[in-house]
Amino acid sequence: MDDEIKNFVLDFLKDRGLTTGQLQFLPLQGDGSKRLFRRITFSSSRPGLIAMANPPTDPAATRENLAYLMIGKHLYQKGIPVPELYKSDLGQGLFLMEDLGPKSLQDLVLSIQDPVPVYEKVLEHLVRLQTKGAEGFDTKWCCQTERYDQTVMRRYESDYFRDAFLYNYLSLKGEWSQLDGPFDYLAETASGADNRFLLHRDFQSRNIMILEGNTGFIDWQGARMGPLGYDLASLLIDPYTELLPEQRDRIHEHYLLLIREYDPGLIDDLRTYYPYLAIQRNLQILGAFSFLTKTMNKTYFETYIPAALKTLHDLLCQLNDPRLSLLGDLVRDILSGLKPN
Repeated sequence: MDDEIKNFVLDFLKDRGLTTGQLQFLPLQGDGSKRLFRRITFSSSRPGLIAMANPPTDPAATRENLAYLMIGKHLYQKGIPVPELYKSDLGQGLFLMEDLGPKSLQDLVLSIQDPVPVYEKVLEHLVRLQTKGAEGFDTKWCCQTERYDQTVMRRYESDYFRDAFLYNYLSLKGEWSQLDGPFDYLAETASGADNRFLLHRDFQSRNIMILEGNTGFIDWQGARMGPLGYDLASLLIDPYTELLPEQRDRIHEHYLLLIREYDPGLIDDLRTYYPYLAIQRNLQILGAFSFLTKTMNKTYFETYIPAALKTLHDLLCQLNDPRLSLLGDLVRDILSGLKPN
């Protein structure tokens, strides 16, 4: 695929009348994705480029590429800080875009003492994505589902947690039918949140880039309509950063302040449903990290599973909803090293 990427980039540069000598194509880690990324640098001080390849070898990849293109263009036109897409070829699954730099929010958080001011800037852009991004958003662009709804919560989060984490990662046997009640209740409750907003769906620190104090968002292809609290939860309970509780509280309060400025009527809804959305997101995280570790053999994700499990335990304890007690007991037993029944 590297030859296709190189030719794609060279054609773009020639079309623009730009020099093509002394280019470097540097591989970038794609995290949980099968896509290929290359950073293209020049010998001069000219800003670099990012090339992405996602060959449309199946219907899912074809839909994902179209979502990447259409949603990316939409967000850029709305002034959301996503990279400008310079060139695309859906037939080959090739994209060329602006380079937002090598430093992610995760990198920055781990290198400074108080990351909260940085998060406050990120939140301003998040609110704009959620509100302005929803204006004129065509759900036909979505590659998975048009909305974050109960089906997504059960199939791709709760059941994902059960199958990838309990069955495959922990090798816990049994039907786990006792979790159906808590999972149904959790999804029914979380789905009560106002879902008129645009959801990034994977709004965590590795998908947020920081370049010279400016914020940028990547990996937007899973965007769909949904509630405000989900992306906030993705940011706050992110296992990659392990924010301190007081830092999470400060960031959460700043987000509430921004939403209050936008529409005070949204605050009660956000406060009511955020805990349930955070638990849903946490189940998805554990499912994803387990799948990537065991099935995709990307074992570096295993490092973050203990932190994610501890966060799930804390969220369930803080909410203290008796209808989720079975799930809470299970997580407590796993954390304490007991074999759940």
